Amino acid sequence: MSLKVSDSAPDFELVNQFGQKTSLSSFNGKKNVVVLFYPFAFSGICTGELCALRDDLASFQNDKVELLAISCDPMYSLKMFGEKEGYKFQLLSDFWPHGAIAKKYGVFNEERGCAVRGTFIIDKTGKIRWQIVNSLGDARNLVDYKAALASL
Repeated sequence: MSLKVSDSAPDFELVNQFGQKTSLSSFNGKKNVVVLFYPFAFSGICTGELCALRDDLASFQNDKVELLAISCDPMYSLKMFGEKEGYKFQLLSDFWPHGAIAKKYGVFNEERGCAVRGTFIIDKTGKIRWQIVNSLGDARNLVDYKAALASL
């Protein structure tokens, strides 16, 4: 599936690192959402990217914006990952059916069994307003996210 800016974002309901269900649609009319897919908990580039978000969290999670980080790792791995790194945002598990949400967003790598680095900024109406998809080894630029969020 190839999503583009102005498309309706595919809704989802996933469990976070604490076993609580979170749906994208629960933010409709309330907050813009940064949906960030990453390949693997505890891997080098992923940890670096998420730590950068953690260290500048007020830009990505506040009264106007919610940050949802999604990987195909199981909930228990995400819980340990979040605790180890001190993440104060939701880590959502797309573990089973394996990668189903990453597939809906067109960012699942079948060969590796994980999501690639896809980021989608979704407005309060559920429309995609900005997106970027990087390969597994290419870290993202948070400055681009800030500019996209500022334009909403």
